Amino acid sequence: VQLVESGGDSIQSGGSVRLSCAASSDTNDMICMGWFRQIPGKQHEGVATIDNKGHTAYAPSVSGRFAISRDNAKRTLYLQMRNLKPEDTAMYYCAPLYSCDNEFRNSGSWGRGTQVTISL
Repeated sequence: VQLVESGGDSIQSGGSVRLSCAASSDTNDMICMGWFRQIPGKQHEGVATIDNKGHTAYAPSVSGRFAISRDNAKRTLYLQMRNLKPEDTAMYYCAPLYSCDNEFRNSGSWGRGTQVTISL
């Protein structure tokens, strides 16, 4: 499956952005999907996961500000981000995961990502 991220933006601190991730094939069979982010020189950091029953989990740094959702009919994963901070600045990626076990193990390949830049 190919995943294409979109929706990244450059905004001021406190603002909101909604990211989308479009899949090339049916997402109903994807047990778990997730969002990651990466800054230059660092490894991918797991941000949020959602299983095929709609159960969600978040990294502590984004809990209460980010919301992950999925629409299998549209083959699309979303990440609504609110109250954004400069430390949220990163390239954001979506990925299918082996499981929603908090280990954020990507079971596919990385896409191009979408850049989110937050300024003071």
